[in-house]
Amino acid sequence: MVMKIPKFLLVVGMAAFAFIGISCKKSSSTNTSTSNTTVVGTGVPDVYTKIYGATSITTDGSYVYIKVTGAPDHKSVYYASTNSLYEAFSGTTFGGNTFSKNPNSISIQNYTFKIPLNPTKAATSAATPLGPIGVALNGVPFFNQYAGPNQPLTNEVVSFDQYWGHPAPSGDYHYHVEPLYLTTVKASKSALLGFLLDGFPVYGPTENGVTVTNSNLDALHGHSHATTEYPNGIYHYHITSTDPYINGSGFYGTAGTVSR
Repeated sequence: MVMKIPKFLLVVGMAAFAFIGISCKKSSSTNTSTSNTTVVGTGVPDVYTKIYGATSITTDGSYVYIKVTGAPDHKSVYYASTNSLYEAFSGTTFGGNTFSKNPNSISIQNYTFKIPLNPTKAATSAATPLGPIGVALNGVPFFNQYAGPNQPLTNEVVSFDQYWGHPAPSGDYHYHVEPLYLTTVKASKSALLGFLLDGFPVYGPTENGVTVTNSNLDALHGHSHATTEYPNGIYHYHITSTDPYINGSGFYGTAGTVSR
């Protein structure tokens, strides 16, 4: 015998099923939207969205504020061995040097880079400080060409890990030279790699298929012409394989600040 279900129960059941279905869809959407993404504020130029390692990027109309943790998104021997990004490393590092691990370990930082929204040439080029002078696309800081006050990197390059970065005693991981993970995995050797504190962009060690050398650049380690991101032309820095690597004798523009 077939049982006849009252019409009002069918309506209630179908409504409940529809509600459950909608609830599941909302839950799925919420879970997707809460994945680790960069929060980009209103008015931020598209070029800054390339900084995928930022937790937030905002602007007040005069400056762009880029918040990052400074932790690399790639493997490193300087992560704790329990970290999923830990990877043992030995052999040769930057410049063909035999790797020698320093005693430091990567720790999460809380940087805010404040850089000019519309960078302009400074009347006088200020020297770059020790510590962060800019930020790479993955949120790792760029440091200048010194291991200490007027001390070259000669003895420090041996501690660069498999992607040519290392942490300072305070745990802040950084690049003094080419960020190898960006140039060989995430982007390319001719790509935009980040920005210095003066707001001018940093590009990789090749341009139009040719390796850039220091002789192709000015004293500040850059030059001006059109790029993919700036078709109307802009001053930009290039990373090279020899000292000063990222920046020369100072900032081309007026530098912003970095805090933590």
